[in-house]
Amino acid sequence: MRDFVLLYVNGRQYQLRGSEVFWSLADFLRRKLRLTGTKVVCSEGDCGTCTVLCGKLVDGQVQYQTLLACIRFVYQLDGCHIVTVEGIESHGNLTAVQESMVRCHGSQCGFCTPGFVLAITGILDREPPISSTAWRDGLTGNLCRCTGYAPILEAAEELKQAAHERLGDLYPDRDMVQNIGAHTTDTIAISSPANSQPSRQLFSPTTIDECVRLYAQYPTATLVAGGTDLGVQINKGSFTPEILIDLNRISALTDVFGTEKQLILGSRATWTQVLQLCQTRLPEFAKILRVFGSPHIRHVGTVGGNIFNASPIADSLPFFLIAEASLELLGPDGPRTVPLNDFYTGYKKFNQKPGELLISVKVPIPQPNQTIGLYRVARRRDLDIATFTAGIMLQREGDEIRQARVAFGAVGPNVLRARQTEQYLTGKPFTTDTMRGAGNVAIQEI
Repeated sequence: MRDFVLLYVNGRQYQLRGSEVFWSLADFLRRKLRLTGTKVVCSEGDCGTCTVLCGKLVDGQVQYQTLLACIRFVYQLDGCHIVTVEGIESHGNLTAVQESMVRCHGSQCGFCTPGFVLAITGILDREPPISSTAWRDGLTGNLCRCTGYAPILEAAEELKQAAHERLGDLYPDRDMVQNIGAHTTDTIAISSPANSQPSRQLFSPTTIDECVRLYAQYPTATLVAGGTDLGVQINKGSFTPEILIDLNRISALTDVFGTEKQLILGSRATWTQVLQLCQTRLPEFAKILRVFGSPHIRHVGTVGGNIFNASPIADSLPFFLIAEASLELLGPDGPRTVPLNDFYTGYKKFNQKPGELLISVKVPIPQPNQTIGLYRVARRRDLDIATFTAGIMLQREGDEIRQARVAFGAVGPNVLRARQTEQYLTGKPFTTDTMRGAGNVAIQEI
């Protein structure tokens, strides 16, 4: 067991203890390291001014993704390498991305510019060359109030064929890989100083069994995975957890794979992973996931987090409910399977025993005779919470509806499985009049 978080920033190693591990990454970079190129505006993960690049050890190499430093905490980043805008320069020269932003007049006030530069750098480092549509999707997590997006997108387009710096060349990872690898199996336990307010404790296990043991010992602890909503609550002062169990070092919770009949999604699998899996396997669900937050949020937001945050507008729940997904739980009394449709007992109340941890979600894949439609209504396409969501599955034989499953979001304290509407649709012809009648039943049911 160790009492520090191991973190690299721009190639330099830090061992962090005490109160600093509970700071947001943005606060640590700005207040402690004076790396003020990382800006903070919204403190909610919406504007992207705090974008940095986060390198994680994957199959023996450090791979980078964009990250929002305002809603990510230091304790979540053990074994990571953070690269800020100050860290991408080479011998005092502008990078190809920065030069392109200058040539194309991609900056006016400049406040958002470091975030855009790092987002573009991260995209190029990961998947060049890319299309105009992919550039637009990749930069949805970065907002600009004054320049307008055309010059920024033009700067990005310029770079498709140009040589650009690779982070692996700028920061050779051999020493980092060896040092991080040597600390991957030990549990972290850190407490804030005795005189600090609020007093906090952190546990960061590396195995499921150790996590279950800790959760049974500290049943009131807050479990943290992506923390994209928790970070907002802490930043806005609405919640201050005292005991934290961090799941970010339990690799066994990140698996995603599909069989002929179902998807198996680890509770800590990110929405980026799920989107990649669903592109061909479940394109209707992938359509919803493409507007799930932004890439920066999807890189860290988790399947389990969306389920346990239990928002009535959680983007994944209408599909999971009509697919009749099940939850694999593990607690002090052993494993247990709970159908998701039986899991919510009230607003943010669950069919969960003390100390139970969500291990994975099993999602049946719709069969060829089952048609699904997923819907999300919002005032804008990107980075907006939904005002209404729906999931509908119909199984037809000819023009007759043999089975129906319907779920509505944002109509009550939980996402609603509309059983009366399903009953009305079953056995009816697939016609406009049937749909109008089902709409009237749905209104009454809601």
